[in-house]
Amino acid sequence: MFDALTDRLGSILDSLTRRGVLSETDVNEAMREVRVALLEADVALPVVREFVEKTRAAASGQKVLRSVVPGQMVVKIVHDALIEMLGGGGAELNLAANPPVPIMIVGLQGSGKTTTTAKIARRLQKHDKKRVMMVSVDIYRPAAIEQLLILGKQADVVTLPIIQGEQPLQIASRAMDQARRGGFDVLLLDTAGRQTLDEAMMAEVMALRDAVVPAETLLVTDAMIGQDAVTTAEEFHTKLGVTGIVLTRVDGDARGGAALSMRAVTGCPIKLMGVGEKVEDLEIFHPERIASRILGMGDVVSLVEKATENIQNVEAEKLSARMMAGKFDLEDMLSQLRQIQKMGGMKGMLGLLPGISKMAKQLDRADIDPKAMGRQEAIILSMTPRERRTPAVVKASRKKRIAAGSGSSVQDVNRLLKQYQQMAAVMKKIKKGGMGGLGNKLSGGLHRQLHSGGLPLGLNQIKGK
Repeated sequence: MFDALTDRLGSILDSLTRRGVLSETDVNEAMREVRVALLEADVALPVVREFVEKTRAAASGQKVLRSVVPGQMVVKIVHDALIEMLGGGGAELNLAANPPVPIMIVGLQGSGKTTTTAKIARRLQKHDKKRVMMVSVDIYRPAAIEQLLILGKQADVVTLPIIQGEQPLQIASRAMDQARRGGFDVLLLDTAGRQTLDEAMMAEVMALRDAVVPAETLLVTDAMIGQDAVTTAEEFHTKLGVTGIVLTRVDGDARGGAALSMRAVTGCPIKLMGVGEKVEDLEIFHPERIASRILGMGDVVSLVEKATENIQNVEAEKLSARMMAGKFDLEDMLSQLRQIQKMGGMKGMLGLLPGISKMAKQLDRADIDPKAMGRQEAIILSMTPRERRTPAVVKASRKKRIAAGSGSSVQDVNRLLKQYQQMAAVMKKIKKGGMGGLGNKLSGGLHRQLHSGGLPLGLNQIKGK
């Protein structure tokens, strides 16, 4: 999300930071370009007007224009204005009620309500250590209740059993009773949606709201539908009193205008965002982090959180000890590939690093194939334990067998082995020289290689064909 906006704003603000002195004319011209960039990103016109006026007023002040680094101060002003537009501080889910705390999930059909219900349940259970029950009160969409049952099994979350013929209010009442008797902390109610807003749907959702008195009424809306998402949010908020918004398919929207407009237009905080199809692909919406991503400043905090969540401490310590001893085999490489995939893949990780997002064009030219790591994993898994521990024994006949077993070519096997050799060489250097300064060397090398059209260590073998 925000790819196009990041490129445009990055170019505009870079032109300001390269100048030693700024005039009011420079600021006005930059703000005109910012206005166009925001409108092209599908941000609502009233929101754009307010943003540009506030930013222009702050950036045109004498304190900024006469400062030593006026360009950097303008960047900070734009950054702060983006944070304010997105809602300021992050808003957590409200669980301050007697258990079971009811949370109602609402939205149009196809917005991703059922999947989002399972994602929220998994997050509450794993991160907040809450006992969660889910229930579908959607008796209209074919297989809606069965879909939630399947997702419940995937997320390891209890789902209320089905009783044929029950109406939504009866289902909700039974769910509250069973959640109370079972000692659950949270009850998530997945409500029915329609293709468009209608009075019947709203009446039913309002009746459910009055019956269960939810601590949270979360509107799930598709980030890819742009300004229609803002209109939908306004309508739901007016009728229901929505307490928070969950944006879905954030990973597929290059414009991001809906997210930038949502809080400003409705007054409702964006609390969560879906960043993929898996039940674990849900993130808390942090305005300050999103603003940093938009301006190409990266999001190191989120990267560290992903690493903490996905990398096992014991496994990491074991690999670290082997690296310091200069040992590195294909089993270790397989472990690294799996960890990278858990953290969102190579592009996802690089996008969270400061400055790297400005190299998006170089990354696109590099044509990193998202399926390449899966193929590499298949190649390693087609090897015998001895071949993984001692890659030097993998010669011609073995390569043919491995290629056939993994559904790849001998060339793919050769590329993997070459990548392994490069990584093993780095491990030996770490053993000889220790870790001091390694991060700076790798960072500098990454910058140089991307700007020369190449890729950092090992990534040359992850390019698409």
